[in-house]
Parts: sequence; structure tokens; C-alpha cells
Amino acid sequence: MLVGGVYALVALGIVIINKASGVFNFAHGYMMLAGGLIFHAFFSVAQVALIPAFLFSAFVVFMLVTLNGWRMLRDPRRLVIGAVGTALLTGVLMLPGQDWQLIRGFVGGGLGAAALGLAVERFTIRPLIGQPLFTAVMMTLAVGEVLHGLTQMVWGSVEIPLPVFDVLKRIGLPERLSIDGVDTWLDVSRIVFNLELVVAFVLAVLAFIAFVLFFRFTNVGLAMRATAENQQLAQSVGLRVRVILAVAWAIAALLAAVAGIAQGGATSLSQNLPGLAFYAFPAVLLGGLESIGGAFVGGIVVGFVQEMSRRLFPGLQVDTGAWPRIWS
Repeated sequence: MLVGGVYALVALGIVIINKASGVFNFAHGYMMLAGGLIFHAFFSVAQVALIPAFLFSAFVVFMLVTLNGWRMLRDPRRLVIGAVGTALLTGVLMLPGQDWQLIRGFVGGGLGAAALGLAVERFTIRPLIGQPLFTAVMMTLAVGEVLHGLTQMVWGSVEIPLPVFDVLKRIGLPERLSIDGVDTWLDVSRIVFNLELVVAFVLAVLAFIAFVLFFRFTNVGLAMRATAENQQLAQSVGLRVRVILAVAWAIAALLAAVAGIAQGGATSLSQNLPGLAFYAFPAVLLGGLESIGGAFVGGIVVGFVQEMSRRLFPGLQVDTGAWPRIWS
């Protein structure tokens, strides 16, 4: 069941976009890979050089400042805030030493993933507002191929280890968690959980709780729900539909990055990682395209079925053995 934590994170990201805009994001798997690789770029080095840190910070701040359109650049106050934000972010990303690698990784990876989501929405999805939904869905396929090519061009096709869980173990977290004295129908007296699976499951639970509260009790969440029902009506009552859609894509990209980091830390970052998103597709369909709770439950169910298939039918490969039991 814990294996479904990553699937639930991926499914949540897909549902967030579909709930806000009605677009099924086929590029989510490659957004996972890109987010994980951005995290690795800041996590794996002893210190980030000034020019890359500044350019990255400037891009992130630029995407945030222009969230509501290019005219925001005409506001001197926003420009000052952007300059200060760029300087502060550059300083954080340049913190030296291994003691800061987790902070560098999470700040750089999180903001980089959010900026990637904003860029995808700004340059590919926003120009298609008013067009048939199928056009935007096909655009996500094109975005996935572009991200595939960019990640190969920058990082290559080799597997890249991501020892993020080794750092967590160094700060005191155990490698495995065990429960003794458990009497189950399988006659198991000791259950052992890997740290990677526990972390992924906890992240999925926290994300689920956070987004349930977000959609029910925050103005942005309520605005996203209204936008999903009818974009034209939402805009007519004063809601900033463009900003709401951009925020949805940023949140989804951030969730994709978290899933990519969790899975990449458990295995490695490779061009096969986006295939993990295919397991989230039945999870989304099982739970409902616009249901946050359904995405969480669907991911857990898919993970449970996959693990049971592995244990009940050890001769079958996990990649193929679970699918007939999901779709039939």
C-alpha cells in the first residue's frame, strides 16, 4: 500500500490541473523528471556558481512577477520586489557545503518546478484559451516531448543517482521501520517498511490533507473550483482566470517534482521515470478526474494491487502483471 504514495502524488497533480481547467496533462511524467533533475542540480554540488544561480533566480522571479501578464513589468514596486527577491534567492542557492544541500535542493527544485509549470501554462496553454479542450490536451503531449528532448540534451540519457534518502538517514532517520508482534491473516510476525516508501506515503497524505483544506477554505481554492465550473462566468464576476490557471499549473508541477524526487531517491533519475505516470492514469480514472480524495485513494489502490500482484504471481513482471488486474 505504501508504494501507492508516489502514484497518489502523481495523480493529485493531474487532478489539480483537470479540476481547474479541464485539461488532462499528458506531460506530467516529464514534469516529474524535470523537477527531479532540477532538484539534483542544486542538491549534488558543493556550491552553485554565481552566474547560474543568478540566472535561475531571475527566471523564477520573472515568472512570478509576470503571473498576471507582461503589463506587471510596468509596475515599479513589482520590479523592486523582483530585484530583492532575485538577490535573496541567489544568496540562498549559493550557500556552500553539504550542510545546506537539502535546503538548496528543496528551494531550487521547488521554485524551479513551480516556474516550469508557470512557463508551460504561459507559453503553451494560455494562448489556447477559447480553443477546444482537445487542442490543449494535444499540446500537453507536445510539451512532454519538448521536456523529453531538453532533459536528454542537458543531462543525457544515463541514470543519475539521487542520494537524498542517504542524507535523511545521516540526520537520524532509520533506514527501515519495523513493527513486531503483528498477527495477520498472512501469519506475519514482523513487518518492515523501507524509509523511501514511508516518506512517499507521508508526503501523499500531507498533500491530500493540504489540498482538501486548500480547496474548501481558501479564496484561491474556491476560485479554482469556480473556474473549473465555468471560466467565462468566473471571469465575468471578477475572478482572475489566468492567474488561477497559472497557480494550478505551478502547484501541479511542484507535486510532480516531489513525486520525482521521492521516486528518484528510491531508484534513480532516468528517462524511464516518466513512465511511472502511466500508473497514475488508472488511479485518476479510478478516483475521478476532479476528485482530490479519489486521486489519493486511487493511487493507494493501484500501489496495493501492484504489490499484491508481485507477491501472488512472482513470475510476472511488475510493469505488466498489475495492468490486467487494474483494467479488467
